[in-house]
Amino acid sequence: MSIRAGIGLSTYPFSSADGFWNWVGLCEEGDIDSVWQTDTLVSKEPMLECMTTMAAVAGATKKLKFGMNVASVALRNPLVLAKQCATIDVLSNGRILPAFGIGNTFSADWRTTGTPTKRRGKRTDEGLEIIGRLWRGETVTLDGEFFQYDGVRISPLPVQKELPLWIGGSSQAAIRRTVKYGTGWQASFESPEQAGVTVAAIKQGMKDAGREFEDDHFGTGINFRFGKWDDDVVIRAAERFERVGGRDSRQSFAVGGAQEILDKVRAFAAAGLPKIILRPLASDDADTMRQTQLMIDEVQPAIRVMSREMNLD
Repeated sequence: MSIRAGIGLSTYPFSSADGFWNWVGLCEEGDIDSVWQTDTLVSKEPMLECMTTMAAVAGATKKLKFGMNVASVALRNPLVLAKQCATIDVLSNGRILPAFGIGNTFSADWRTTGTPTKRRGKRTDEGLEIIGRLWRGETVTLDGEFFQYDGVRISPLPVQKELPLWIGGSSQAAIRRTVKYGTGWQASFESPEQAGVTVAAIKQGMKDAGREFEDDHFGTGINFRFGKWDDDVVIRAAERFERVGGRDSRQSFAVGGAQEILDKVRAFAAAGLPKIILRPLASDDADTMRQTQLMIDEVQPAIRVMSREMNLD
């Protein structure tokens, strides 16, 4: 089980596109494993749309992997979403890391797109079934509750022979969804202890279903800051996290120095979640670059050592 850390963005902290591309360049040059973009359509704070961001990053980089954390299937047409991911995978030579979820019930995205929340789980399951079959090169004929297709297929197929399909969410329905469709799972608002319970449930479900995926295909996001808990950006992020997720931010955030961040990474890895998305809590271009550079310089090398040590243990 190897521990690897990518870096993610939720809000858009940059004053211009140049700031964003400078950050992407830093991630590419700093040998960061992957970058991730949160999926939110309607927000008071600036936020990028995840699928167009994936396409843009694909064209601007050569080795950096990238994913969405996580894209709501129920808000999108699965044929379009499958085609978008396959196209981006082809043009990036196999670097996209698709991650899907059901979407937050309280998000304004539902109302403003005219998408009902009722039966959204079934809609998601139907969409995931279609996406997986299209990626495998199947010709899909389906008379579903939400989608109807007659002899539909896509080409070109993804470069990755088994394009990753990570699932988010910790409800019983999300666990069943991961067991049936997923090749990985991402936690959201859980503490290490809470996420560990879900990991165990998914592994048992996979065993019962005669399926399996790699032990290192479990991950989570960690909001981090080299700084203090009373920094304005931390206070704002913690308030939003606790309002939306209903969880204690101090159980999930990592604030302080490199050691505090590494302690949180180790706790999640020990709970069975070795794939980490570190999200810098930053106020502007310079602060985002600084937080990312500190992550590259002080956290990444220590995570490599931690990975070797935990594997030796």
